[in-house]
Amino acid sequence: MKVGLFIPCFMNELYPKSCVATLKLLKKFDLDVEYPMQQTCCGQAMANSGCSKDMKSLAYKFVDTFKKYDYIVAPSASCVTMVKEHYEPFFHYNEDYNKVKVSIYEVCEFLHDVLKIEKLNVKFPYKVGLHNSCHGHRTLRLGSASELNIPYNNKLKNLLNLVEEIEIIELQREDECCGFGGTFSVSEEDISIAMGKDRIADHLNSKAEVITGADMSCLMHMEGIIKRDKKPLRVMHITEILAGEF
Repeated sequence: MKVGLFIPCFMNELYPKSCVATLKLLKKFDLDVEYPMQQTCCGQAMANSGCSKDMKSLAYKFVDTFKKYDYIVAPSASCVTMVKEHYEPFFHYNEDYNKVKVSIYEVCEFLHDVLKIEKLNVKFPYKVGLHNSCHGHRTLRLGSASELNIPYNNKLKNLLNLVEEIEIIELQREDECCGFGGTFSVSEEDISIAMGKDRIADHLNSKAEVITGADMSCLMHMEGIIKRDKKPLRVMHITEILAGEF
């Protein structure tokens, strides 16, 4: 099994520890993992800004870079959603894109659904609140969306439950948006901050010590608010906990 590791551009620049944790986590299961150096941005930022046609070259670059791998794995539900859901208009039944579309997974989705891991051998003795990002929760179904009439099955929570000594706290609103939304946080700053403060308050009221999730963009948004307001909360990408990189 040959895996191509896709690291979102902002994580590469701002959160290298989470990127390394993702690689170490995959290596832990004896996978043949490569990080193709020619990879670039998936184009999500351009699409969010209304420049979807301008990102066509990035879409073709991504497919050309990753089409040779059995699986493509990324520590970002939103970037994976970008490739799976928003590239198709540029390709029109292209065989290479069709292969990439069905091969790309968010890392927790990959561990849960493909590898079906049952043990991690790591400990994390803290109270942890799980933030279900909108793309992961509603598009990738990492947690069954609340509006669906099916049993609730949160893949992120299932993986965290493999960690010894962790205490996953119950939130009042597990499916609520943090307010980041990419460029939404720039164009609608006040609303974005208010939504972020609501999510943080939910974690604080539930006595969480750590906020984690599968989208570093959401965590980055809340981390900024936490630091400005000097709140007693730590923010960690879920791969850091699962890999024991803390």
